[in-house]
Amino acid sequence: MNRLKKLTLLLLLPASVFAQSNQEELDFVQSIFGMEKKAIVSEFIALDGTAEDAFWTLYDQYETERKELGQSRFSLLNDYAENYENMSAEKINELAKRSTKQVKADEALRYKYFNKLKKAVGPKPAAQFYQIEGYFGAAIRMSILESIPFLGELDD
Repeated sequence: MNRLKKLTLLLLLPASVFAQSNQEELDFVQSIFGMEKKAIVSEFIALDGTAEDAFWTLYDQYETERKELGQSRFSLLNDYAENYENMSAEKINELAKRSTKQVKADEALRYKYFNKLKKAVGPKPAAQFYQIEGYFGAAIRMSILESIPFLGELDD
């Protein structure tokens, strides 16, 4: 199994684990994920000289912003878990709106850094960044969706 798939399987813990974790544990998982992810990105995107410096400066900025969005995803999952058994129509609407906003924010951030990278290091490395980050995002979303119950699924 290639390194990218191993990382995806290793780090995409079930959402129920995240829902029961405290902030320190979430920060720890994000830091491990970030280090391993950066190694994979460096293998996937070949850069040299000043382009490499420019890329990693922007990538680190991207990761900081991405982690902030991860905090809001964590909050959304916790809210879903806490209200699962007694989900009101208002809460359903709120969670759906927040979920949609989350997906849009994730995509907007990736596109923002695609444009920054395109100017700084060229279109090919920027496109490679866009592709690999899209892969990571899709894998994370799929893992979360597979690990949380559908509304009403656990009802007797």
